[in-house]
Amino acid sequence: MRVAVAFDHRGVILRDCVLRELEALGHEAVDLGTDTAAERIDYPDKAREVGEAIRNGDAERGIFICGSGVGASIAACKLPGIRAATCHDVYSAHQGVEHDDMNVLCLGSEVVGPSLTADLVRTYLGARFDGGERYIRRLRKIEELEKGIANV
Repeated sequence: MRVAVAFDHRGVILRDCVLRELEALGHEAVDLGTDTAAERIDYPDKAREVGEAIRNGDAERGIFICGSGVGASIAACKLPGIRAATCHDVYSAHQGVEHDDMNVLCLGSEVVGPSLTADLVRTYLGARFDGGERYIRRLRKIEELEKGIANV
């Protein structure tokens, strides 16, 4: 699987961990940076890059890390078709994919450490959308919300 990965200046501390885990799992990283904490990176800019990589077909899923994961998920969810969530536990990391077709995992580098990060990445990428009627119905409702916002 091709996975878009992005980090702001605070999220970069988990960069090596995420890239190692993707490699170990046999996934291809679409590396959108950053690779240093020396320059402040505005998380909405990285959210756009991750979202566009998925929307353009350059990646199937994304992983985006900022300090808390909250800003990353708020910004990413503003893009149509992007379903991002902050998940700091393995249940949410797989359930978000299985029931909600989550396509961007957001993490907070100030909340989770490398070991849990590796578990979350593994769980998220190992999960598959259930495809059940009730989940598809809910996704269509989300799409309608996106259309309504776009038409305002």
